[in-house]
Amino acid sequence: MFDKSISELHSLLHKKELSVSELVQSSFDRINTVDDKVKAFMTLNEEGAMQAAKALDGKLGTEEARGLLFGLPVGVKDNIVTKGLRTTASSQLLGNFEPLHNATVVERLNAAETITVGKLNMDEFAMGSSNENSGFYSTRNPWNTDYVPGGSSGGSAASVAAGEVFFSLGSDTGGSIRQPAAFCGVVGLKPTYGLVSRFGLIAFASSLDQIGPITNTVEDNAYLLQSIAGYDKMDSTSANVDLPDYLSSLTGDVKGLRIAVPKEYLAEGVDEDVKNNVLQALKKLEELGASWEEVSLPHSKYAVATYYLLSSSEASANLARFDGVRYGVRAEAENLLDLYKKTRSEGFGDEVKRRIMLGTFALSSGYYDAYYKKAQKVRTLIKNDFEKVFEDYDVIIGPTTPTPAFKVGEKIDNPLTMYANDILTIPVNLAGVPAISVPCGLSNGLPVGLQIIGKHFDERTVYRVAHAFEQATDHHKAKPEL
Repeated sequence: MFDKSISELHSLLHKKELSVSELVQSSFDRINTVDDKVKAFMTLNEEGAMQAAKALDGKLGTEEARGLLFGLPVGVKDNIVTKGLRTTASSQLLGNFEPLHNATVVERLNAAETITVGKLNMDEFAMGSSNENSGFYSTRNPWNTDYVPGGSSGGSAASVAAGEVFFSLGSDTGGSIRQPAAFCGVVGLKPTYGLVSRFGLIAFASSLDQIGPITNTVEDNAYLLQSIAGYDKMDSTSANVDLPDYLSSLTGDVKGLRIAVPKEYLAEGVDEDVKNNVLQALKKLEELGASWEEVSLPHSKYAVATYYLLSSSEASANLARFDGVRYGVRAEAENLLDLYKKTRSEGFGDEVKRRIMLGTFALSSGYYDAYYKKAQKVRTLIKNDFEKVFEDYDVIIGPTTPTPAFKVGEKIDNPLTMYANDILTIPVNLAGVPAISVPCGLSNGLPVGLQIIGKHFDERTVYRVAHAFEQATDHHKAKPEL
């Protein structure tokens, strides 16, 4: 069942060869079979999902069932609020939190009549690159459960790779969709900042966070983006732009396309297998009629330091709301100050505390100009690097990550090594441009991701290149054997 595309499933449903109830039940059957190994899900919505499926069965064969995503089961990252369905951001602090409203993306999925089967595990408050920072348990990579699935959207990527759902939603602050998509061998898009509403996303770093789709194929990804993108008056950073038809860009034609390959993205520190897979991908695109040249993004080397100063500063402000007073777990205390201290001390994990402390320091009197303000200036330089390259090229291509997935426990005790894992994805968030990760090969049995970066609001070209490469290769057809 889970080897079928969204368009194939849509056809089966429309012909009444498959019911929505059967489809949703197959999702839960698969979860019951493999999720004890993968641990992708945080909360299941079995009763609500089956009720919704039965209601949609009555629409099969009618005009109402013609939506692109009608009746399809979806998983939602656990930092995207869902009305009446527990949303924890994988933090003990929100272990009992049931939201009173839906995020805009959830409302749009509901309008498309998808079925939310559950909430997906993640690094606590989206802070991490391995899913080992979850406040509950670590998700495992379906390709080899001794390895991490990536983070922070590790549950979102692993659930798709394991065939538990056809697609999922993740969020990307510094690579948190693309990096786990690369590690798990699936397709993950970080849209242009502002294209998809952040209303209802539990904030980590508001100027960097972006919700996006994780799917098995580029076509499926375009289907999902078409449903969730668009202006939202509830989000002050939402961009009021015309939405193109993303599916119309999936032509397979890249003749005359100009590709930039930053020398920094294939430099020291990038695994030899990863580099070779990316070069083979570029060769394939050349065969399809595209051309590529080496360029430089000179300020990329400052991206990790810039990102962690800015994101931690925003996190220290955003996470101040979790105080045990209005929602979430509340510690026993004799006075208000102790309530704040005990709730936050007991509720937050080590990585979240580390970033709050770093961000508070960077924003503090006497250090603001030296750290936070300087980081904002470097962010502008990084953004300018991208804009300069895009004057002459259509897309930028390189590896999604410097290495394939690493073993569980291998880097968790060394935060700086863990942070460096996002070195190739972070600049995209700082610049606010779109980027997709698609499978481009294997290294020692683990997937390797190819990152395709586009101009602001030019997801169509990103999809066009990704789809052409995907159609010319079989990498996306490789599946893990759980």
